[in-house]
Amino acid sequence: MTAINTSASFYTPSVVQSGTTATPATSLEQNNGDSDFESVLKNAVGGVEQLHSSAQQQVTQLAQGDRQDIHSVMIAVEKADVAFQLMMQVRNKIVNAYQEVSKMQF
Repeated sequence: MTAINTSASFYTPSVVQSGTTATPATSLEQNNGDSDFESVLKNAVGGVEQLHSSAQQQVTQLAQGDRQDIHSVMIAVEKADVAFQLMMQVRNKIVNAYQEVSKMQF
């Protein structure tokens, strides 16, 4: 049985076997310790974009007959979809937080 670990990175969930631990690199670690909010978001969007383009390439190869493994193509498509949905939820939370801050009176 597998479990999905999304605690370390919000755009590339990693699948680990139950009973094991994984320590994927977070967006902050990929920036060499830079905790700039803009760069974290850019890396996250870039990761989602990379998953999408990889899935799109695999679908194209499958449609052209260059690829026979439909299972790996479907897994890539679903990974891209889940990453995109997660990114949209994070975006919605950021927009809601911004709206709450803008309503505050100083």
